[in-house]
Amino acid sequence: MSYFAKSSSKALPIIPLTKDNLSSWCKKQKKDIQHWISDTAFEALPGKTCLISGSDGKLAKVLVGVSNSTNMWDCGNLSQDLPKGIYKFQHSNSKDAEKWALGWVLGSYQFDRYQKSKSTKKARIFLPKSSSFERIVEAIFLTRDLINTPAEDMGPVHLANAAQMLAKKHKASINITVGKNLLKKNYPAIHAVGRAVKTANQTPRLIDFKWGGKNHPKLTLVGKGVCFDTGGLNIKTTGGMKLMKKDMGGAANVLGLAHMIMSANLPVQLRVLIPAVENNIAGDALRPLDIITSRSGKTIEIGNTDAEGRVILADALTEACSDSPALIIDFATLTGAARVALGTELPALFTNSDQISKIITESGITEQDPLWRLPLWDGYQEKIQGTSADLTNAPEGGYGGAITAALFLQEFVEPKTNWAHIDLMAWNLTTKPGRPRGGEAMGIRSIFTALQNNSII
Repeated sequence: MSYFAKSSSKALPIIPLTKDNLSSWCKKQKKDIQHWISDTAFEALPGKTCLISGSDGKLAKVLVGVSNSTNMWDCGNLSQDLPKGIYKFQHSNSKDAEKWALGWVLGSYQFDRYQKSKSTKKARIFLPKSSSFERIVEAIFLTRDLINTPAEDMGPVHLANAAQMLAKKHKASINITVGKNLLKKNYPAIHAVGRAVKTANQTPRLIDFKWGGKNHPKLTLVGKGVCFDTGGLNIKTTGGMKLMKKDMGGAANVLGLAHMIMSANLPVQLRVLIPAVENNIAGDALRPLDIITSRSGKTIEIGNTDAEGRVILADALTEACSDSPALIIDFATLTGAARVALGTELPALFTNSDQISKIITESGITEQDPLWRLPLWDGYQEKIQGTSADLTNAPEGGYGGAITAALFLQEFVEPKTNWAHIDLMAWNLTTKPGRPRGGEAMGIRSIFTALQNNSII
């Protein structure tokens, strides 16, 4: 990885200091360093740096301000802010150093595939070889790359190709059901949403790959793969449609999490299901009040063609339950209502297990990759009942939209199956330290840590 330095022999030390311990550190330094820190008004505020030269005038060390409680994002801008060179964190706690290094590396990410002049990384961090660290970075960069890629190069076929490459890398078996074969194999809801496009790159499909030992507990990941969402006949506004290349963000996050799991060789039977479609407009596009019979046999009345994600997930979740997994987790950029409730940076977590909720939430805090539980409130169950069908994909009124969407998905999950649904933005609207504007991995570090600790299955 280009953002890593392989040797520490020429690495300049980065000394993390809190505002509280800056004074005691300064008292141990030579007068010239004390004067320099004072004259430059360095206060060790989180993320702020102070460059200190040696007697030869060359850069000798870097001070960086950090929070009292270790915050990986304090170092998220260092790869861009520091002069060209190799650096290493000088700190007694290796876990803290690794967190800061992760913030550093995530901040070094740039999506420059379509730029004529490629920017070069100026500063690199040395970290003793850590396969755990590397797999996390690889997974997050994969997730970001997939989401950032424009829809013309990230249609259903491209998403399937990315899954095939990942499956091949980890020697997983993969099966992809395409086009009219979705009807033959009884995935009518996936086909119905994606049938309005006919080109090879856009034809709807179901991606299904499996990995792991047969004696391990079964974990199934389901990712919403709407590669572009026009809204269908209920067409989105210009502003609402602009970011819709990210509507496969659930699928991208699932592939990133799958990479973490497989590269760590976790003791699970992993299955990944991704319904990949474009929600487009043509003569045979879904119409409002059309009725679809889903894989489960339940019928769905289309109240709004722009609520298509839950429709394709219905078939995928039904199939996910077919081999009785210990846990199903789905990721989906499903509702604007979740963003209204929690903002764009905090994914909503729904689950039928209090224990799983507690573990994932606590893991999110530890990993600085938070999720927040919202209720599967039975009192809103009547809102998802259809008029002429079993269910509607778009309840009237819109209130509690994230909850009613989750309740709709729950209809396709076996009651005794442990299930978690994550409704996420998968996109940074602005650039923050370690989190550049654009596609983002959200919640997968938390889930991976919980799985790694053998605590949720």
